[in-house]
Amino acid sequence: MGPYPTDATEKAYNGSDRNAFKFGFTPQAELWNGRLAMIGFLAYLLWDYQGYSVLREVLNLIH
Repeated sequence: MGPYPTDATEKAYNGSDRNAFKFGFTPQAELWNGRLAMIGFLAYLLWDYQGYSVLREVLNLIH
């Protein structure tokens, strides 16, 4: 055993690393999908904050 205890969820998915970059309908792919979606959503919010909103212009939410 190393200096750090191992995380119990580290290999909880498919008996392999949960952060492995796997393709297909695997738990690892779904984790990466969620992470990248969060990054994309944050990027859109920052883009919108800077005044480059396409959505507001199309929907005419703010005149």
